[in-house]
Amino acid sequence: MGGTPLVSPSRLRDVLGVPNLWLKDETRTPTGSNKDRATALVLENAMRNEVHAVSCASTGNVAMSLAVGAAAAGVKATIFVPAEISEAKLRLILLAGATVLKVREGYEAAFELSREAARAFGWYDRNTGVNPLTLEAKKTVAFEIWEQLGRRVPDAVLGPVGDGPTLSAMMKGFRELKACGVSDRLPRVVAVQAEGCQPLKKAWDASDPVRSVQPETIAEGIAVGAPVSAALVLRDVRESGGSFVAVSDESMLEAIQTLAFTSGILAEPAGAAGLAGLQSALAAGLVERGEIVVAHVTGTGLKSPQYLRPEVSATEIGASLEEVERAVGLP
Repeated sequence: MGGTPLVSPSRLRDVLGVPNLWLKDETRTPTGSNKDRATALVLENAMRNEVHAVSCASTGNVAMSLAVGAAAAGVKATIFVPAEISEAKLRLILLAGATVLKVREGYEAAFELSREAARAFGWYDRNTGVNPLTLEAKKTVAFEIWEQLGRRVPDAVLGPVGDGPTLSAMMKGFRELKACGVSDRLPRVVAVQAEGCQPLKKAWDASDPVRSVQPETIAEGIAVGAPVSAALVLRDVRESGGSFVAVSDESMLEAIQTLAFTSGILAEPAGAAGLAGLQSALAAGLVERGEIVVAHVTGTGLKSPQYLRPEVSATEIGASLEEVERAVGLP
């Protein structure tokens, strides 16, 4: 089937003490995030139907995915972003030639405005959770995990949750595998939110309706105060027998470091949130150390270099072997 790698680095397993831990590495796509799955199918459908203008709202990764994909397809892209979007991501979006509209009122307002504009001007709406093709594309991650595990379903999957369609699409894929008779169960889903933006976890814990919150987190990919697919996410987590955990910004930064030095994967904060939630999930009994566990790494850190913070520094030397020996500690 191909797709993105599913890896199980021995050093990572040893460091975290989970012998059957796997990483679904979505940083290897054209723009370095799982959003490219949905963009590819949406643009294919737009081109098939001779649509020449597409639009979306995004905190960064969807915007970049659509901008780059639209440029490759020769389609005009109009993208709505919150005014406080990452400067690094904004530059890449603009570089691809998209028309970018920064909305002062934030992501929620940008999303609603993008939907109104698509209806008013006849643009093809790529917004995840609205365009059904996005779920059809994103569900393929479940098929890949199943195939890459030797046609097995993992015991548990940990994944970051903002708006929610990524998780719901994955569960759609696992449900279809079960319906086809090639698996007999669903994995437990541990949905990971940032401590500074956890409307779904709060609703889950209190058995209350989801209420909008003001995001306060460095993990812009999951900084969604009013999740579009809230009801679906809550249903999917409940159906899987899973739960929610929340992780601090600091724990996501630590997970970025862990992924880099144990696995060679450079992740952004939201992309590392799944792995950051592992310790909380273990402590709460949501995951057992002997189980087959998959952490979904959803986005590259190369678009957010400010969060790549190595714990060591370079050593300056003169151009001689003697100085090399001293610097690297050779006897």
